[in-house]
Amino acid sequence: MIQIESTILNIDELSVSYGGDKYSIDKVSAGIQKNKITAIMGPSGCGKSTLLRAINRMHELYPETHHKGSITLGGEDIYKINPIQLRRKIGMVFQRPNPFPTMSIYDNVIAAYILNGIKLKRSEKNEIVERSLREVGLWDETKDVLHKRGTFLSGGQQQRLCIARALAYKPEVILLDEPTSALDPIATAKIEDLLVKLKKNYTIILVTHNMGQAARISDYSMFMYLGELVEYGKTKKMFTTPKDERTEAYLMGKFG
Repeated sequence: MIQIESTILNIDELSVSYGGDKYSIDKVSAGIQKNKITAIMGPSGCGKSTLLRAINRMHELYPETHHKGSITLGGEDIYKINPIQLRRKIGMVFQRPNPFPTMSIYDNVIAAYILNGIKLKRSEKNEIVERSLREVGLWDETKDVLHKRGTFLSGGQQQRLCIARALAYKPEVILLDEPTSALDPIATAKIEDLLVKLKKNYTIILVTHNMGQAARISDYSMFMYLGELVEYGKTKKMFTTPKDERTEAYLMGKFG
């Protein structure tokens, strides 16, 4: 397990089951570095998304879920934090762009405040919307159409809007589950450039099937296989001199 001074999130011997004695991930340990991009790679069904969702307890939305081990954020046990408060600290962006279809671009950005009944002054709302949209490079493209529905935007713009929605709460960590898999190459490149910029202010954990993407933008990489964390380290080192033969086989395209 990587443990250095800039570790923000510690995963210790984490196992997650969606019911019964079968664990989707088994005894995973890792120290996630602050203000870095960490990519989680591996073939389908290896536990990538389960691990990601466990980090902000979204796996608990499934019935009969249980876990062993622990996760701490800044030294605090996430299982002792109210889930709503935890998801303010750890935001989530999903595979397909999913702006709320009945909400405007403006309301999509502040949706978490609206849905949680948090009252804000108009000036506070305006500041959050502009700040969040500027952070994702969407302000100039949307400032004149803020009250149109979010679904009015292109796929790439919608995904940036979803990232803005996650940033509106000023989280410490952003989780992204295959955020570019539904996008074209140009929109994908914009999202990748955006994530590299965002790591100055946020810690980013990214599930990706795209090894090229992991190589391009991540600082650290995890390789998972059959629920096990096989290897974790700096991306450049893993891609050039993997420690485990299973990692090497995956990176060479022999399975996946």
